[in-house]
Amino acid sequence: MSGRRSYLAGLLGQGIKPSLTPEMHEREAVRQGLRYVYKTVDLADDALGRDRLGALLAAAVDLGFDGLNVTHPVKQTMVPLVGRVTPEVEAIGALNTVLVDAAETVGHNTDVTGFARAFADALADAARDEVVLLGAGGAGTAVAHALAAQGVRRLVVVDPDATRAAALAGSVRRAAPGADVVTVAPAGVAAALGAADGLVNATPVGMAAHPGSPVPVDLLRPGLWVADIVYRPLHTELLRAAADRGCRTLTGAGMAVHQAADAFELITGRPADRAAMFRDFDQLVAAETQETERTQDTNPRTRDHPEERNH
Repeated sequence: MSGRRSYLAGLLGQGIKPSLTPEMHEREAVRQGLRYVYKTVDLADDALGRDRLGALLAAAVDLGFDGLNVTHPVKQTMVPLVGRVTPEVEAIGALNTVLVDAAETVGHNTDVTGFARAFADALADAARDEVVLLGAGGAGTAVAHALAAQGVRRLVVVDPDATRAAALAGSVRRAAPGADVVTVAPAGVAAALGAADGLVNATPVGMAAHPGSPVPVDLLRPGLWVADIVYRPLHTELLRAAADRGCRTLTGAGMAVHQAADAFELITGRPADRAAMFRDFDQLVAAETQETERTQDTNPRTRDHPEERNH
C-alpha cells in the first residue's frame, strides 16, 4: 500500500462534465483519509489530434498528475502516446486509464476489468456457450475481451460497420487464440438470438438521448440473460422488457463502479471499498434523477446528459 496522502487525477474526453467518476474517486479518497483532487478536461474539437493530446499528456507529467482517465473519443488515439501499455491495451487498441509519473506513462484499460467483475458479480453461474454482443466500438471491444476472459465459447458480434466488427473479432482472436468469434449484420440478429444464452448491449441505444431498444423486444425470452452498459437511465427499455419476459439482467452500474474502483486502485495503490462506492453511485444517480425530473417539470424540452454510457 502506498504511503502517500495526496493525489491529483483527471479525466480527458468530450461531454464529460456529467461523469460520475470524479465524484466516486473523491468520495472514496475521503473515506481513506486522502487528499485527492480530480479535474475534468473537456476537449474541444480541435484538441482531439495526436499533437494536442501529446502536449496535454506532457503537461500532466510536468504538473505532477498521478493518473488520468480517458474516455470518448480519444481512447484509441492515446494509445501510441503513452510510454508503455498493458497486454490488454495492446490487444484491444484502446485505453481508459494512464498512470503518470516523471519516468513513465503507462496505459491500462479498466473497462475490460470493470465489465468482467460486474459480470462475475451478477452472472457468474449464467450459461455462456453463445453470447450476442451489440456494438463493436471502443466499449464493445472492451466488453468482448471481458466476455472472452469469462469463458464465452462463441461470441456473435452485431454491428452495421462490417469492417469495425471484423477488427473487433480479430483482436479477440489474437488475445485468445482459438476463440470462436463471428460477425453478423443487424439483419441477422433475430437468428443469432434464437441460439444465444446471453445478450450484451454496447451501443448508444437506450440512453436518455437515444431512447428505445437495440433489438425488437419480442426476441427476448425466458432463459436469455441480458446486460446493458448504459447507466443513464440505469434501467433501459431493453432491460425493462427483458425483466418483464423473465430474463436475468445486468445494468451498467456494475461496470461503472468497478472501472472507477480499478482506476482508483491503480492511481493510489490502495484497495477501494467497492461496497461503499456502489452506495455512492446509487446516491449520485438518485440525486441526478431527482434533479432531472425537477428540471423537466419546469422545462419539458430539457434533455438528459449526453454521456450516458460507461467510459
